[in-house]
Amino acid sequence: MAHRVEALFRDDAYRKDAEATVVSVTDEGGVILDRTIFYATSGGQPGDTGALATEDGRSFEVSDTVCGASKEEIIHRLSEGSVPPAVGTRLKLTIDWDRRYRLMRMHTACHLLSVVCPQPITGASVSESDSRVDFDMPEGAPSKEEVTAKLMELVEADHPVFTRLISQEELAANPGLVKSKNVRPPTGAGQVRLVCIGEDAAIDSQPCGGTHVARTGEIGEIHIGKIEKKGRENRRFRIRFGQLSQ
Repeated sequence: MAHRVEALFRDDAYRKDAEATVVSVTDEGGVILDRTIFYATSGGQPGDTGALATEDGRSFEVSDTVCGASKEEIIHRLSEGSVPPAVGTRLKLTIDWDRRYRLMRMHTACHLLSVVCPQPITGASVSESDSRVDFDMPEGAPSKEEVTAKLMELVEADHPVFTRLISQEELAANPGLVKSKNVRPPTGAGQVRLVCIGEDAAIDSQPCGGTHVARTGEIGEIHIGKIEKKGRENRRFRIRFGQLSQ
């Protein structure tokens, strides 16, 4: 039976530490807690890394975080050779904040790219320095200079980024909120989490369970490093930190 883990990062992506209790250990030695600040790999965003520590000073390195039997079950994978803490152990959780914050900035930048390029998304992958978003885009794709300029306008405008919940019925009545061509938000939970950008979501609003910065200005300098043709209509846009080199 899958465990439902309280995902603290959904309400506060800036939380760097917390306390939790071990509720289960998988056959592979993965640790399941009653609550966690560790984001599990999903939606193109990799899982968090960091550490778990006991009250008596023992420490366990978390090398990856993944979903278990359901999206609600979050498994903390420990570094190879680790003996996991026993069920009932009280732990202090600490994420690798520098890595998480880079992923938050980059993930938010991917949302902005979907605003600049309003075509169906066919794939995406978020990383710390070089992310990609694939679009179902015909011939005549904009240049990387044009896209970079529009992205930086949205970054420098310092728009607020926030979340809100809508019902499955509201989502069904507004199919344009879903930007992915082939993947739909999970159903059955009763509510869908939207990530919104701009006052009253004037810039963007789309279903997403990932972590994001609170304002677009936090993203910093970004650019499109490359636009690749992947198939007859598929275009891959690569986002990188820093200025566009001439």
